[in-house]
Amino acid sequence: MRIRTLEISVGAFMLTGFLALLFLAVQVSGISLERGTGTYTVEARFNDVAGIRPRAKVNMAGVTVGRVTDIRVDSEYAEAILTLEIDSAVRLPTDTGAAIQTEGILGGRYVALLPGVDDDYLAEGDTITYTQSAMVLENLIGDFLINIGGS
Repeated sequence: MRIRTLEISVGAFMLTGFLALLFLAVQVSGISLERGTGTYTVEARFNDVAGIRPRAKVNMAGVTVGRVTDIRVDSEYAEAILTLEIDSAVRLPTDTGAAIQTEGILGGRYVALLPGVDDDYLAEGDTITYTQSAMVLENLIGDFLINIGGS
């Protein structure tokens, strides 16, 4: 009887640990199991989107307000086009800007929205025209070394 109680306790402990690991994996991956209120999509054009991945966060004032749903290339203008899915509760003025930021030194990349002051708002399918591309560390180091060597 005592061995059976010990086996059940160990089993419950293992199950709890597995569920905790599953919860952490879902939280870290950015997958949301909850149904949102609704969303609308806008596009943003960048010269360089280094490090951005589908499902990357879209933040405004430090709060996640959406996700990157698609990344594609416009071969005519040699630009990357990000499709952003924004929570419908968030209204973005038409002069909103977007910048690619890093979540710390080794963190992932995300899109930061910088709301403007216009009275009109972005709607489904509109394009954010004011963008700032990602800063690539390798390019900065290369430029620095070239400047030192040229002096």
